[in-house]
Amino acid sequence: MAKAFHITKAIWRRVALGLYALPLLLGAAAAQEYIEVDGPLSDEDFYRVVACAAAPQGDCNKPIIRWPSERQLRLQVGIAQIGEGFADYKLDLIDRALDDAITQINSAGANLFLERAYEGAFDIPIFLTDTAQGGTLQGTGRPELDGTPISVGRVVLRSRAGEITSAAIAISRDVRRREIASVVLEELVQAMGLPTDIASPAYSRSVFSETSNSVVWLRGQDAQALRMHYPRN
Repeated sequence: MAKAFHITKAIWRRVALGLYALPLLLGAAAAQEYIEVDGPLSDEDFYRVVACAAAPQGDCNKPIIRWPSERQLRLQVGIAQIGEGFADYKLDLIDRALDDAITQINSAGANLFLERAYEGAFDIPIFLTDTAQGGTLQGTGRPELDGTPISVGRVVLRSRAGEITSAAIAISRDVRRREIASVVLEELVQAMGLPTDIASPAYSRSVFSETSNSVVWLRGQDAQALRMHYPRN
């Protein structure tokens, strides 16, 4: 999820009637939002941190969830709504950033294929909202988003029995120009079922970094984690 650029981010999970949600909250009652590590991790430990909030050599604190196999190669992503207060220049930047993020994910070597869509029912709709940073989302038509707080970005995932059934992304009107490409990439990667960040100077150049937000590509262990989550046969 998008980092707390100006205010503290917390990620919590809600499991009820088969619903698994990963929204941004500003409260201490959250599930593990990030894992602190001292230095570089093995590929396996890195993957378990971002996939299930497991400290190195520790147990998972979140369930591991994935898009079902029959949907992994045809996930449609698109901008579903644009708030009247969302600046045109930011829309243009997000439009380009979304194409770039899709290319990054499709090129990572994972068993995934995302397609940019412009109409119809998206697997991953993106809402560019009128909501200010720190405000409460309204008017998206998605009950898992409306009435909930947002920092700069927010992603929610529904799952059942370990399979993601739907996802949605919201972005605040206050997202800054220089953050847009990284925010879009991170939100989309985490919508694949990799929800947890890493707090460590060793990972300041990771898309999963808790303390920085400048990465606009998938490389190294970031790409490896996606491949491990969706391995090719």
